[in-house]
Amino acid sequence: MTMLTPRTPAKLAPPGRTRRERKAAELESRTRLAGERLTALSARPDVHALQSVDASRHGLTHTEAALRLELHGPNVVAQQRAPHWFVQLAKAYGNPFIGVLVILAAVMYWQDPGDPGVVILSVMVGISGLLRFWQEYRSGRAADALKQLVTTTCAVQRRSGSGSGPTTFEVPMDQVVPGDVVKLAAGDLIPADLRLITSKDLMVGQAALCGESLPVAKADTRARDLGQQETTDPVEADNLCLMGTSVTSGTATGVVVATGADTYFGSMAGSLVGERPQTNFDDGVRKVSFLLIRFMLVMVPVVFMVNGLTKGDWNEAFLFGIAVAVGLTPEMLPMVVSANLARGAVAMSQRKVVVKRLNAIQNLGAMDVLCTDKTGTLTEDRIVLDRYLDVHGDADDEVLEYGYLNSHFQTGLKNLMDQAVIDRVGEAEEVVVDARFSMVDEIPFDFARRRMSVVLNRNGISGDLGRPEHIMITKGAVEEVLDLCTHMADRGERVELTERLRRHVTRIAEDDNRGGLRVLAVATRTIAAPRDTYTVADEDGLTLVGFLAFLDPPKADAARALHGLADKGIAVKVVTGDNDLVAARVCADVGIDVGQVVLGSEIDALDEPALRALAARTTVFAKANPVQKARIVRALQADGHTVGFLGDGINDAAALRDADVGISVDTAVDIAKESADIILLEKDLTVLEQGVVQGRTTFGNTIKYIKMTASSNFGNVFSVLVASAFIPFQPMLAIMLLVQNLVYDIAQLATPWDRMDEEYLRKPRNWDAKGIFRFMVTIGPVSSLFDISMFLIMWNVFAADSEASQSLFQSGWFVEGLLSQTLIVHMIRTRKIPFIQSRASWPVMVMTMLAVLTGLYLPFSPLAGPLGFVALPASYFPWLIGVLLAYCTLTQLVKTWYIRRFNTWL
Repeated sequence: MTMLTPRTPAKLAPPGRTRRERKAAELESRTRLAGERLTALSARPDVHALQSVDASRHGLTHTEAALRLELHGPNVVAQQRAPHWFVQLAKAYGNPFIGVLVILAAVMYWQDPGDPGVVILSVMVGISGLLRFWQEYRSGRAADALKQLVTTTCAVQRRSGSGSGPTTFEVPMDQVVPGDVVKLAAGDLIPADLRLITSKDLMVGQAALCGESLPVAKADTRARDLGQQETTDPVEADNLCLMGTSVTSGTATGVVVATGADTYFGSMAGSLVGERPQTNFDDGVRKVSFLLIRFMLVMVPVVFMVNGLTKGDWNEAFLFGIAVAVGLTPEMLPMVVSANLARGAVAMSQRKVVVKRLNAIQNLGAMDVLCTDKTGTLTEDRIVLDRYLDVHGDADDEVLEYGYLNSHFQTGLKNLMDQAVIDRVGEAEEVVVDARFSMVDEIPFDFARRRMSVVLNRNGISGDLGRPEHIMITKGAVEEVLDLCTHMADRGERVELTERLRRHVTRIAEDDNRGGLRVLAVATRTIAAPRDTYTVADEDGLTLVGFLAFLDPPKADAARALHGLADKGIAVKVVTGDNDLVAARVCADVGIDVGQVVLGSEIDALDEPALRALAARTTVFAKANPVQKARIVRALQADGHTVGFLGDGINDAAALRDADVGISVDTAVDIAKESADIILLEKDLTVLEQGVVQGRTTFGNTIKYIKMTASSNFGNVFSVLVASAFIPFQPMLAIMLLVQNLVYDIAQLATPWDRMDEEYLRKPRNWDAKGIFRFMVTIGPVSSLFDISMFLIMWNVFAADSEASQSLFQSGWFVEGLLSQTLIVHMIRTRKIPFIQSRASWPVMVMTMLAVLTGLYLPFSPLAGPLGFVALPASYFPWLIGVLLAYCTLTQLVKTWYIRRFNTWL
């Protein structure tokens, strides 16, 4: 069987089934075939796997890889990508508000095909849908462009030509092809389906495929793998690594046997890709939408009945009811939400924040607790080897030499401390070391052991039996290494490590910890019976040589950044895997009130209620493993907090997924970047603070539009009810109501470009549907008072008190109603005094001014006759100014009372 053939679609299910059943059957068939192919490769020798993809252990040549990429296509599977533009256009019209308008337009057309209201409703529907489509289309393209800033790569072994030796290259995952030989280390995502060739202490997280939260061990393989007993489930095969999983520890090499849609993960992609669970943001918009629709369904029949009963013209009352329904429909809400999110994503990208999921912007603004790692966030992430000490705390070059050998020869994921040791010794030493020692084996680092070991051969030196002398050098966390030591090196002598001496050396390490240094222990063991392979069980009976002390100084601006987050109402909790003493010292240096540091081991003994109480009062968690970090996040969420998690390591992935907003950095390991919602191009809390501000601005402008529309629409309907009950003619023609709403809605399009008051940005914000209803019924009637005042003025001052003069009455109320609606934009957008203490952005000022000028012009324009307007007398305008000034004054007084009473505004 060869896999070097172009992809062909799986056989479709027999006809006669529903589309959903056919798709399910097709997916089942694809998955079954992919699983059978993989399990067959697992059961046979690795040579067969190499032959099946026409590859060798040394990898492909660059030419072969290019040809296979063209043949098989990019290594991608079905994913949440923006649909084609015409699909997006259709979806832009798929919201309940537009649906209401379409139904109303159809009813109006059915009654009178020539009704100009049908045209106006069509314009409103067209503007809302087209603008929403344009914003979402642009935001999708912008998001795709931003994601290109974050590339995910893997280590692939390739050759320049058929006779050349292999070289390891970092290539983008989408360019991996069948036959590539991939090298894996801790933190890597598995780029495709791999048949392992060699592996060492390999642990793989397979939760994405099987739901198993704990990593799974793969078989150790050094030479030829003859295969394993055949299984029906490729996930269970211990010599396969599947796309969508990740390496938690160990090292391996494997040959790619399937890419993209041909992988086991890709075969299931059709069922895995779909709508993501609703966020707090989505749920808030949905609740508000249906609140307004329910309100409309109650009020419109009331208006219809009152008009029909008082005027006797049920046809006119019906049309008027439709116009009122339009007035109560915030049809621009989906567009405003889309525009806000799109603008927020672009603005955040300019501040070095990449948004992978647009709706995460709101969650970022709502965040009131940030859990963050210490390294690189509070510190400079610039590790230097400050000192190398023997068991008495004195400088000792031998400790440096052993530490260097461990860091130099390990083949796994070199961390910053390894690099600091190598940098301290310098490149010149490498040649000397490589001549004196050669690599035999290694036991890679993992987060459970918190150490790693290399086994070296002393070149030219033999043991007592004439065999090569092997030495194991172990480097890792002090507690873990000390637990394995039975002796220590004391000025050239190997002495037993008694309890007294153990306390002595522990105190040496703790003294450096308290000085803000990160300390690792170095121990050795001479192997009496050398062999080719070693395991974790061999890390025993070690001799403690000394300590390596590293310095990661606090960032100069960390304290200022933390103060800025505190000013924004965000509590910062440090959740780190580091030593508790180091964590406490660094946190204290940057101004964090440390209190009692809680260790990860203490968390394991707590049930959920106890952990909630502990998480609420604790600021610093140390020595926390991945499961414990995720539990802390969930405990804070259960306590009602919106939690952000900032992390960049393998051990942060679970917490990143569980947090309300997962935040990573572009230098993070692959699985952390994939788990995050937002990626910082700089691991800096100042950058994050700017993102929080933008998130709150996005939310503020969205809620601003909702409250403006809800309150003004409620006030209009209340005014209509009063006028309909006491005035013998329609207070405003249906066509006038439609035009008024059209002009007002267009003026609202600038809302996403408004600014927010500094005071608003200082606190986290969340959706509050009840608060919106309370706001609507409190502020809405204020405008009704002045609508009624204008009714009385038109009736008594301008004698518009009969059907003969109804056009004058209607024109006067139209202008006052539109101008008061437009003014409410400026009154509601801030809790301050508008124009004096807080001014809107220039787009909002321009759009509202155009709306005012349009309202004043229409009664005098050529459209006045067709729309039912008449020119207003000059004496009307002083009355208009007086009503509007009184309206603004009373609204400001009610606003002040409302803020004092409910301690909130927007």
